[in-house]
Amino acid sequence: MNSIVVHYQEIALKGRNRPWFIRRLARNLRVVTADVGVVAVKVLMGRLELVLAPDADWGAVRQRVERTFGIANFSRAGRVALDVDRIAEAILQDMGELQVGSFRVSVRRADKRFPLTSPQIEREVGGRIKQAKGWRVDLGSPDLEVHVETLTDEAFFFYGKEPGPGGLPTGVSGKVTCLLSGGIDSPVAAYRMMKRGCRAQLVHFHSYPIMSRASQEKVREIVELLTRYQLHSRLAMVAFGDLQRRVVLSVPERMRVIIYRRLMMRIADRLARRWGARALVTGEVVGQVASQTLENLAVINAVTTLPVFRPLIGLDKNEIVAEAQRLATYPISIMPDEDCCQLFTPTHPATRSTLRDAEGAEQGLDVEALVAGAVEHAEVEEFRFPPRG
Repeated sequence: MNSIVVHYQEIALKGRNRPWFIRRLARNLRVVTADVGVVAVKVLMGRLELVLAPDADWGAVRQRVERTFGIANFSRAGRVALDVDRIAEAILQDMGELQVGSFRVSVRRADKRFPLTSPQIEREVGGRIKQAKGWRVDLGSPDLEVHVETLTDEAFFFYGKEPGPGGLPTGVSGKVTCLLSGGIDSPVAAYRMMKRGCRAQLVHFHSYPIMSRASQEKVREIVELLTRYQLHSRLAMVAFGDLQRRVVLSVPERMRVIIYRRLMMRIADRLARRWGARALVTGEVVGQVASQTLENLAVINAVTTLPVFRPLIGLDKNEIVAEAQRLATYPISIMPDEDCCQLFTPTHPATRSTLRDAEGAEQGLDVEALVAGAVEHAEVEEFRFPPRG
């Protein structure tokens, strides 16, 4: 088989913008498969085709395609001239010595000008296979389903469909800036925004040199994994330990977590605007920890005029863990580290703070100087997939 046929679903509903979404999906596929034996990506009627080199690494291509947002499903396929005899001959040749008890042929016509209808093609191709193989036709639960898709001058045949990740192609929905810890939640939140076509730029707050570099190394691993989905990631490493010490010296203990979060949001806001992002993203969940009550979330939101998206807001921990395990970020996230959330944490944090409480607690801080300094000294790293030599 010399092709991969890619089907999309949500993109098909985009009306006059559909060609732009399809072009972006094709572009992303060209980038992600450039080094694994795909010689061309073609936009066809209602589908895309990846043309494989004779020595293409199907396993590697499959791994790349199954992570490309915008794809509903894909199949390794054979391409043949649009002729019933040629189609049946190619299928039989490809089957070789395969033996099954029952089969069916399912046909989809992209171009209705072909003189035979789909049921007629099914009968013609199926009849030839039955005659050659002697297999029983079973339209309900066949052992093997042969798919045939006809275009204007050619047809594809394949035997199964691999699920894609769905969603929208990376880059079609603009940029967001995601606050990324080394924990379980925020990588899943970033992934969910990526799946909606956003390019997630990432900000990690660490406490080095007060604490070790462990959280930074974890986050780099997580970003490398997420970059396999969105192909290019930008990560800002923000030193936060000194800001936390300033907060400890000036802010009442019960308000420290809220002030930490407000400073983080201000810093992320500055970086987002510098990078052209249109929203901030966090992995917060209502009621999961003290800072994530509705009252506290409202106080934290007050420092930015950018929209703040919380894709996990209504999930429970088991649901988030299950998604992290599917993404393979979970084993990285549970590795021990020393992140800034563990530094100078109060015993009894405020759970129902008010804006007046927060603004009063910040009176002893030069907030503007702290934020500007953190942004100025942030270390920015770029990640790409596939890696460039």
